Parts: sequence; structure tokens; C-alpha cells
Amino acid sequence: MKAVSTTKAPAAIGPYVQGMILNGMFYSSGQIPLTAEGNMVEGSITEQTHQVFANLKAVLEEAGSSLQQVVKTTVFIKDMNDFVAFNEIYGQHFGDHKPARSTVEVARLPKDAQVEIEVIAVIA
Repeated sequence: MKAVSTTKAPAAIGPYVQGMILNGMFYSSGQIPLTAEGNMVEGSITEQTHQVFANLKAVLEEAGSSLQQVVKTTVFIKDMNDFVAFNEIYGQHFGDHKPARSTVEVARLPKDAQVEIEVIAVIA
């Protein structure tokens, strides 16, 4: 196993790493809308989702992968009423690539984020 860490995404806020590589696969920790400096992005689900994807792209790049190599995502959303707006941004970032996905509404996320996403990806 190899831990993945980059300063282009927020540091872990607990006893975990940004992601792990094992047997040619990358497993990310959940990314919330924190900037690389650790500041929470305030605003709508749209703004927060864009930041989450910036973080995911940074850790995927550090791992030697990309959004186009993601095979599965797990999405945690605070309010399913935001699903349509979230889904639009999600689709913009993945384009024609459509990985498997689970989406669940949760009562609360770290730092009161509106969205958290984790990914599993193939390493290039």
C-alpha cells in the first residue's frame, strides 16, 4: 500500500490520508469543500461541488490517475433537494465518462459541508 498526499488539496482533518494506492487502484478519502489552505468554501451546493472536484482532481493527479479513470464514486449530500444542481456540476466534471455511483443523503458532514465525494480509480 502507498499513501497519497498532496498540498494541492486540503490536508486530512483526522487520523487518515487523502488516499491510498493498492494493486493499481486508487481509493480516495472523502473530499469536502475545503480549499488546499483548509478554508471552507461557503455558498451554494454548486460552489461547494466545484471545490470538491478541484480536490479530487488534485489527489487523483498525485496518485497518477484522473477523473476519466474513476470507476466508482460515493456521494454524500446534506439535502437531496440539491440533487439536481449537484448532478449538473457532477456531469460537467465527468463529461461523457460515467462511473458507477451511489448517492446518499446524510444528516451532517464534517465542517457542515453540503457535499462530500470519495472515488475509486484505476492508476494509469
